[in-house]
Amino acid sequence: MSITLALLLAAQTDAATAPPTPQAEPAPAQVVVGASAPGAPTRTEEDVQRSSAAADVVVTARRRSEQVQNVPIPISVVGVKELDNTGSFNVARLQQLQPTLQFYSTNPRNSSVNIRGLGAPLGLTNDGIDQGVGVYIDQVYLSRVAAATLDFLDVQQIETLRGPQGTLYGKNTVAGAISITSKPPSFTFEGRAEVTAGNLAFKQAKASISGPLSDTVAVRLGMSTTDRRGTIYNVRTGTNVNSQDNLGVRAALLWKASDALNVTLSGDYSRQDPDCCAQIFVRVGTTQRALNRQFDALAAALNYEPPSRNAFDRVTDLDAQLQARNVLGGVSLRGELQLGEGTLTSVTAWRFWDWLPANDRDFTGLPITTLSQNPTRQDQYTQEFRYAGEGNGFNYVAGLFAFYQDIHTTGTQRQGTAASRWLINPPANGCTASPTALACDPSVLDGLTASNDIRLKNFSGAVFGKLNWDVTDQVTLSPGVRLNYDDKVGSYVSIVRDAQGNLVPYSGGTARQAAQRDAIQPQAFEGEAYRAWNVTYDVTASYKPSRDILLYGTYAHTFKSGGLNLNGVPVVNGVVQTQLAQIAPEKVDHFEIGAKSQFWDRRITLNITGFWTQIEDYQAVVNNQSTSTLRGYLANAGKVRVRGVEADFSVRPSERLNLYVNAAITDGRYVDFKNAPCPPELSGGPAAPVGSAGGPAGVPGAQSPVVCDISGQWLPGISRAAFSYGGEYNVPAALFGQQGQAYLGIDANSRTKFSSNASRSIYTDINGYTLANLRAGYRTDSGVNVFGWVRNVFDNNYYEVLATTPGNTGLIAGNVGDPRTYGVTIGASF
Repeated sequence: MSITLALLLAAQTDAATAPPTPQAEPAPAQVVVGASAPGAPTRTEEDVQRSSAAADVVVTARRRSEQVQNVPIPISVVGVKELDNTGSFNVARLQQLQPTLQFYSTNPRNSSVNIRGLGAPLGLTNDGIDQGVGVYIDQVYLSRVAAATLDFLDVQQIETLRGPQGTLYGKNTVAGAISITSKPPSFTFEGRAEVTAGNLAFKQAKASISGPLSDTVAVRLGMSTTDRRGTIYNVRTGTNVNSQDNLGVRAALLWKASDALNVTLSGDYSRQDPDCCAQIFVRVGTTQRALNRQFDALAAALNYEPPSRNAFDRVTDLDAQLQARNVLGGVSLRGELQLGEGTLTSVTAWRFWDWLPANDRDFTGLPITTLSQNPTRQDQYTQEFRYAGEGNGFNYVAGLFAFYQDIHTTGTQRQGTAASRWLINPPANGCTASPTALACDPSVLDGLTASNDIRLKNFSGAVFGKLNWDVTDQVTLSPGVRLNYDDKVGSYVSIVRDAQGNLVPYSGGTARQAAQRDAIQPQAFEGEAYRAWNVTYDVTASYKPSRDILLYGTYAHTFKSGGLNLNGVPVVNGVVQTQLAQIAPEKVDHFEIGAKSQFWDRRITLNITGFWTQIEDYQAVVNNQSTSTLRGYLANAGKVRVRGVEADFSVRPSERLNLYVNAAITDGRYVDFKNAPCPPELSGGPAAPVGSAGGPAGVPGAQSPVVCDISGQWLPGISRAAFSYGGEYNVPAALFGQQGQAYLGIDANSRTKFSSNASRSIYTDINGYTLANLRAGYRTDSGVNVFGWVRNVFDNNYYEVLATTPGNTGLIAGNVGDPRTYGVTIGASF
């Protein structure tokens, strides 16, 4: 932590002979309206209801304070008032306000944040690859998407930048960045508290306080806690699962060392410990597996029936332990020195992540897989130096970035008493006639245990810069470049033992051991390394014909780092396919044109963006259809393409009324993916000759192709059309002698059908849906706000994620979205 302070103090000493540069006082906190926020009050929080003109929202997307309408980047901005009013306390809720943002999660670790459908492959998280969407909190890059599942802590503003961000930000990200800015310590004493109660025993409390410790030191403390009963009832245990149990605290200390130097030390700790996460029975889709080995026949052989075949009954009978303890935290030291005609910034940070899960990976109430967990510990260290300067007719950002990550995962999978009958091909004459057959002997797989040891050491370093050159008063050219080096070294070791502790060999052995190996395949590769240099560059041209109109176009050539398959790779005839251990980097070409505009004395904001992104060697999840610890590995698709149009509109005709509509039309497809995994309806049968298309889909016993050509199919997770819209109306009112406003607000989002499987399946498309939310309340001029709210007003049934399950039995499991919820919130600030 001494790096930041020592270097900045040294720089300040060197600059002491130069004329001092006065440091501007921080601007008042801006609230969000305009292009991408729900209807909201304008101007600063202090001036919230005094004007009908649209606010000039200030962002730091280009590492300097600018009005958002003057930045030639598509940016969605949400402030603290919008987060509170709409109940958007994490990224999962935030996506309902921003149609180009997608968030999918089956548990905190297996979460993905995508922008325009790009970022991370939909499916099980693989630690060996980078994220395509960068999440930053107070300029510190977070390498784990698990952070996105936690509650926002004392947030001032969230900026979502769409498109590649490699020449302005520390970590290269090909799809965009989410930059979260916390409220800074204040030299004016202030505080805020809010409590919420609702159905499903929902309880949430948030509080913060800030003030001076001296003339040069200020402190800020914040906390948040959320608790809610689970939405799924487990008839086996008599408990509600998929609950919420979040706790977060944050502290920040600001030292104004001089008129030119500010130093901020901050630390945070967040913990989730819910009874979670159950994926429940959704449907059965027929595969090409033999009929007696599909779900219904296997369940009948074991006298099993799910508690309900309607997922929206919200019941399950999962018999394995469920746990999703997720702990993140860290410390950062940020120094900002006014040096010459610019600002030198240093950000030094350490962060940790502890993940302690337990899952039911057979997705049934049968003792097939009785233990499935991959507890993980990560430490990451980052250092960024950045100088934002300006000259006559130009300004620029130049930076150095270093990132180091150390991950250690120790996983366990254990089979139970029903595993043999479920996983091994039974004799033709049945178990009654052949009770000693392997499938009929529970002891063959009962107690079979895989112990995994997975390690990754990941270094990334970069030099980057961006220039904004004012060619004329109206035309600006903005080229940028980045030189990046990645060095990843990893290993994957899976040792399998039977119930007596005997090792299961990688190949050969007895028929019993071969059956055990088919259930859980031992494998190992160590010291696998990926090392590469890459160059990123982009250029933006912008034209500002008038104060309230900005036109721009961008081309970016960028990449997502290659990586390692740390979920394991296939084993063929006892040989570990180590040639699949490395994943090639994605090569990205991105084109974008846009217009930002305001009309009617800035009461109307209309921003439109068109984009075209194509990626070669797209990193996709390939699902292995066996019931082994290898549940999915990574492969490179030949080429994908995402294109679309986005429009953000808001209007504030008066102080009483504001409205907004955000829309995204997106077309995401595999352009070339000829060797893709096949969907379940084309899997599980005897192997077809190489190159053959196999037999009819979903016909038991038909031949299954070795690979499938899915060129032209949808990319997963992308709706063709998505919208968010809403507004708020208020009237002046007095209550108990307090002047204020009564208000009614609505926010809603709609999306069309999307695929939930890497290879689109007839069983895993998710139908489109609309979610509408209402709020009504009263707020005073003195800072009190009381309102009632309803989320999912019409109690619509919808799926968040659907997933194929191991073994080609045809079982489809999934996550159902929240039902209607309602409650009351009381908040006060001073």
